[in-house]
Amino acid sequence: MKVNTLRTSSTLTFWWDKPDTQISEYIYYLDGMETGRTEKTHFTLSSLESSREYKIRITAEGIDETIVATTDRKRKRINIAEAPYCAVGDGKTLNTEKIQKAFDDADENTEIYIPEGIFLTGALRMHSNSALYIEKDGVLQGTADPSDYNPRIPSRFEGIEMECLSSVINIGHMDHSKAPDTENILIYGEGTIASGGRELAERVIAEETERIRPYLESLGDKIKECEKPETIPGRVRPRLINISNARNVRISGITIKDGACWNIHILYSEDVVTDHCTFRSEKVWNGDGWDPDSSERCTLFASKFYTGDDSVAIKSGKNPEGDVIARPSRAIRVFDCYSESGHGIMIGSEMSGGIEDVYIWDNDIARSSNGFEIKGTRKRGGYVRNIRIRDSAAPCVMIHSVLYNDDGIASPEVPVFSDMKFENLTLTGIRHDNHTGTVSKVHAIDIEGFEDEGHEVKNISFSGISMRKNASLHISRAVDITVSDLQTF
Repeated sequence: MKVNTLRTSSTLTFWWDKPDTQISEYIYYLDGMETGRTEKTHFTLSSLESSREYKIRITAEGIDETIVATTDRKRKRINIAEAPYCAVGDGKTLNTEKIQKAFDDADENTEIYIPEGIFLTGALRMHSNSALYIEKDGVLQGTADPSDYNPRIPSRFEGIEMECLSSVINIGHMDHSKAPDTENILIYGEGTIASGGRELAERVIAEETERIRPYLESLGDKIKECEKPETIPGRVRPRLINISNARNVRISGITIKDGACWNIHILYSEDVVTDHCTFRSEKVWNGDGWDPDSSERCTLFASKFYTGDDSVAIKSGKNPEGDVIARPSRAIRVFDCYSESGHGIMIGSEMSGGIEDVYIWDNDIARSSNGFEIKGTRKRGGYVRNIRIRDSAAPCVMIHSVLYNDDGIASPEVPVFSDMKFENLTLTGIRHDNHTGTVSKVHAIDIEGFEDEGHEVKNISFSGISMRKNASLHISRAVDITVSDLQTF
């Protein structure tokens, strides 16, 4: 069993892939003394000394692992409210330049400190080997003014590379042909990073619609291929946290709130961990929580979602551009998360660069609308394969072709969806529409492959699935589908 270690100056957090066998309890020891027990595949040791080596042992039936881990050094704090920065936390004063100076002054031996208060800001940029700590009741609050998110930067939205407004927090510089240029970033604490949410989104869309009106009018009926008239101008909206071409980034413990669209966007990056966070974007269109996009070894755990769109959406580009760039998302882990609202955990629909090696376990998304959904349009090309989802609750599992977000030139290939395992799931068959506050029945399992021969959904297994006695299944254009140990409640 490979045990992964995350560290701050006073904590050590450990996580591991869930073993194939069901284990009811893990016991962990610190320097030879039993410290705790957990049924989860992670735990955190707190109140530790900085720069100290600790010996940790983890035992369970058939498991006995010992890890030696060292806490981080204690960093000197750069308090943005103190001289020479003197940021004002009254929720009214714009502090962008003051806070950016603190970010620029930070090095590997310091951390930016956001104290209690609401610190209004525009776009900020973090550099390698820097840390940001947000105190409880401290808020780094992005404005609702689009001009505060200039300049526009290279990014990608809904699978297409383009220039978008800068985010509240910007890490790295997007270039799909290059390796990460920014590394070793820590954002943690008990406070909040927020943005202008729906108001900011609407203002950006209104301004961008006017700016590109001649182009929109030139599209004629092609605009109908978009999800809605606001789709194209809405693509320039800033994210809340933009991670591009970065490596070794951790976001831990904070509330992530009201991005103008996606809250955390992880693009062309690797080794990114988000843990023990709360995501809130209830009234935001495209208000996704956590979106790894053509990225590798990205991990999300112990987090809660109250989102206006997908809690999680795993992506890898759109149509021919995604094929040509050919950077898949892979080695993605999502576990021990809870969703109170939102669409659920998605793979796609932008998946042209390929998505593989996704392992998802111990999640409760029963109050979502779409549950676990794997999707793409016929235009996409690419593949989704080697997916494993287990020990979770959801309204349904959907693997299907969709028609929305279908603008642009088609890929020469049709997507391939294959090789997926679903184990020990409770599927309620009840869809929660958080926009209308209504519930409705859906197929507990809904599979609809592509019409093209050879592009049916294939090699999918369901085992240990529990569903309501009156639940329905829909399977069409699919081959090698197995269902075993089906149970009802």
